[in-house]
Amino acid sequence: MATKLGMMSFFEESGTVVPVTVVGFREGNIVTQIKTEATDGYNAVQVGYRRVRDRKLTKPEMGHLEKSGIIPLRHLQEFRVQTVDGFEVTQKLDFNELFKEGELVDVSATTIGKGFQGGIKRHNFKRGQMTHGSKSHRQLGSIGAGTTPGRVYKGKKMPGRMGGTKTKIRKLKIIKIDDELNILMIKGALPGKPGNLLRIAPAKIVGKNIPKN
Repeated sequence: MATKLGMMSFFEESGTVVPVTVVGFREGNIVTQIKTEATDGYNAVQVGYRRVRDRKLTKPEMGHLEKSGIIPLRHLQEFRVQTVDGFEVTQKLDFNELFKEGELVDVSATTIGKGFQGGIKRHNFKRGQMTHGSKSHRQLGSIGAGTTPGRVYKGKKMPGRMGGTKTKIRKLKIIKIDDELNILMIKGALPGKPGNLLRIAPAKIVGKNIPKN
């Protein structure tokens, strides 16, 4: 897990300008629990991120961490793995050992919430004429037939809440790793505002569908 810091332009040695998102790592990324097929039916590693004060957590959360002798951590997330060999409770994960420059990663996060929006902004609908004779400028228009079916089908694209949902962007390339500043530079835009929590995992490559850049 990491924190989104913002975007910038990165100049490669060839002079090519690459838009990158800067990702920082706060105190955390500590293994808080290990799940195995024998105990839970599957192999997974639970990781905690971002240290906070004791009073910021509930008593069940504090009890879960104190059971393993771990500092208070704000976020707990679970990562499925093939095998739990090499992982230990209280182990601190170093991003330098997990990722390398040029590798592809999948990034999950919550998008920016935009509130209640109309069809044009939410679904890229086309507006009507803005002349005086037109009576349909940004209205939605017809949403279905009258007598048949006599209702609106589920899933109809209509105005509503936009953003604020979890999304995943796949196969993003790691452009640069800076050990001194504890940051990653990932090509492209990542979901959410600066300060948003990111979940970064190795990309799942299916077949030969691998981007060139």
